[in-house]
Amino acid sequence: MKKIDKERLLLGIAAPLLAVVAAFLITALVLAATGKEPFSAFGIMFDYGVKSDSQVYIINKATTYYLAGLAVAIGFRMNLFNIGVDGQYRLAAFFAAAVGGALTLPGIVQIPLIIITAMIVGAMWAGIAGVLKTTRGVSEVVSTIMLNMIATAIIGYLLQPGRLGHLDEAGTEVATTPLPESSHFFEFPTTPTPVIGFVVIAVLAGVAYWFALSRTRFGFDLRTVGQSETAAAASGVNVKKMVVTSMLISGAMAGLIGMPTLLNESYEYGGGFPLGIGFTGIAIALLGRNHPVGIALGAILWAFLERGGQQLEFQDYDREIVGVMQGVIVLCVVIAYEVVRRYGLKRQQRQVGEKLAAQARSNDKTEVSA
Repeated sequence: MKKIDKERLLLGIAAPLLAVVAAFLITALVLAATGKEPFSAFGIMFDYGVKSDSQVYIINKATTYYLAGLAVAIGFRMNLFNIGVDGQYRLAAFFAAAVGGALTLPGIVQIPLIIITAMIVGAMWAGIAGVLKTTRGVSEVVSTIMLNMIATAIIGYLLQPGRLGHLDEAGTEVATTPLPESSHFFEFPTTPTPVIGFVVIAVLAGVAYWFALSRTRFGFDLRTVGQSETAAAASGVNVKKMVVTSMLISGAMAGLIGMPTLLNESYEYGGGFPLGIGFTGIAIALLGRNHPVGIALGAILWAFLERGGQQLEFQDYDREIVGVMQGVIVLCVVIAYEVVRRYGLKRQQRQVGEKLAAQARSNDKTEVSA
């Protein structure tokens, strides 16, 4: 049993390492083809990425990416493709900002109220796709993409002066009413810039994700439905209920994605609020294979590449090279995990065959001696 666990551990480590190495080799070839020195570029990224201010940036950015990866992974574990995380998180952050800006309560009440509002809005928006899938058979991929567009339209309509938007003092940008100081989340006093306190919430969300999926009946049912809906239904699991519940939880997690920016950085929702993080979460969930630790490493790697890419632009490198590197890493991870998975299956089949052959030989010897 210990031998099998060690083999699985080695295979699990080999896949991401193989993918990262392959991705950097392919990126090096791309750089060389464009007349750039690849190892110099990697050196610039590494030297800049390990600086103290870069480490703070990476942690803060990875916090948001980690929450996005968890939101996507919840659906992935049940074989649901929640492509609408981006719309869910933006709509949730918008209404949370509107509620927070309209109230002035003590921080112990105001901050939880903003977070709960975001989670409820995200859950409700994702729940629409779950209900459509279970009642009308609409693919969650199609419905969530359409819901992304609708969310963008709703925000654009409401984020106007005279509705839920307000012009800034310069009269050039529209945003929600700024949050009162009681809504500001705590920070860790690091230098040269602080680490956002919402990293604690992200860690707790990861622990809750691991516990719910690995140590509860709900998590077992969710994974069973993801592997085989027919088998799950035969064992008494309400598949439709699990689909809706999973989408609700995924949406609630998506509601947390915008909170680090809202409560620790911008303190309002405006045109400068980050876009596309939900789609980044898809890549990070794939990198981490839907495991909380793997997702954390994927989020850190993604933030590191972004930070290093900023320095490459000042060294006469094309800014698109970071996007190429990120895309290649995701592609290599998918391929590497599939190769390792097939190798693991063949190895298990060979081990089972050897055990059956040994047992057959033992039975033959027993019959001969008898």
